[in-house]
Amino acid sequence: MSRIFVLGNASLDTTLRVPRLPAPGETLMATGILRSPGGKGLNQAVVAARCGAEVRFLAPLGTEPETALIRDTLAAEGLHASWAETGAPTDLSSLMVAPDGENCIVSTGACCDSLGHDHAEPFLAALRPGDLLLMQGNLRLVVTLAAAQAARRLGARVMLNTAPLRWDYASLLPLCDLVVANRFEARAITGEADPPAAALALGGTAIVTLGAQGCLLADPALHRFPAVEVRAIDTTGAGDVFCGTLAAAWAQGALLPGAIAAAQRAAAISVAREGCFGSFPTKEESKRVLF
Repeated sequence: MSRIFVLGNASLDTTLRVPRLPAPGETLMATGILRSPGGKGLNQAVVAARCGAEVRFLAPLGTEPETALIRDTLAAEGLHASWAETGAPTDLSSLMVAPDGENCIVSTGACCDSLGHDHAEPFLAALRPGDLLLMQGNLRLVVTLAAAQAARRLGARVMLNTAPLRWDYASLLPLCDLVVANRFEARAITGEADPPAAALALGGTAIVTLGAQGCLLADPALHRFPAVEVRAIDTTGAGDVFCGTLAAAWAQGALLPGAIAAAQRAAAISVAREGCFGSFPTKEESKRVLF
């Protein structure tokens, strides 16, 4: 079984349930509030660990008392988490979720931007041939690019989730063994409005997720995977559940079609529940969706 190294971010999330997503300039009264750990890197690391993968995680984190929620939660998850204390305040994310499950998210990125090569290099030095480096778009391009280059030199595979879109991916994509993007990210990166064309244009092996329409795998032949039928309550974090489960299944020896099917089953569990972190499949549920 390959180890998974997640180089990413961690944040404090505040989720507000709203009657609908607000129009510009509109003030809405929320019907509920939830505070939890978050960040795409943290989320994907937790999901992968719950799937039984050996996970190592590095993220920048501030020293505010509120970060105890993040530190204590990760300690209870059974993964190897390490924190780069860069002097920057911990990033925050505000999420608004409508009754139909649609959401919008606003996040800060100063803490992410504070992570440098001096923090990442000791973490990456432990990579061995066959390990999997999982990254997202939260960190600076120069750090993400250098991490991918280091992983390739050490014989590790590189998996990239293109969310969020913060910079030009052209220099990074050729270094990736697997790229996961949603339809909007794929279009922005490739300029192709048609999802199949965008999946092929990403190059190499790429997955484009389509929400309720399933997903596409280009390897480089094109394969379609229908979605698992489910009544969505809250789609927040579904992409992280998909990526974390996909990485875990792939690292544990599954071929990509089987790993995709497991990731879809896990995402279907999460969208049927409210919240982000609290909607993730449990360890027991994760074992069932994998095999």
